Amino acid sequence: MISVDSFDLKILSALQDDGRLTNQQLADLVGLSASQCSRRRMRLEEEKVIAGYHADLASEALGFNLIAFIHITLATHSPDNAKRFRALVNRVDDIQEAYSLTGDADYLLKVILRDLKSLSDIVNNVLMPHQSVAHVRSSIVLDRLKESAKLPLKALR
Repeated sequence: MISVDSFDLKILSALQDDGRLTNQQLADLVGLSASQCSRRRMRLEEEKVIAGYHADLASEALGFNLIAFIHITLATHSPDNAKRFRALVNRVDDIQEAYSLTGDADYLLKVILRDLKSLSDIVNNVLMPHQSVAHVRSSIVLDRLKESAKLPLKALR
């Protein structure tokens, strides 16, 4: 963990809201000169505090209308089996997020898909037939109450 001061936190907060800010716009928001702001941003990028920049696409506008969470239980708990499952997860673009868990399921996957047929395809044709998988249970999202990739920077103050 690197040390960040109040100006760094202001920069990070502003960039979480709008990653397209120019150095001058960012400087105006945080109360620094554009050159100071640029140096700080570059340091935060070099130290991988700022991991990258991307466009936040509206899934529904592009026809991806279904979000589901899929709980996976592995057939065996061996390093090779886990490695095979991780390779599968990394090959499937429909899987947006994947987490290794404690509790009843071994993994939790978040998928964003076009429709129920797509969910059926990924469950029945990709996950269930895979040699590493023993059990699959899916839950369809009815309504998205909140979605955020922003970190709670106030906790660092």
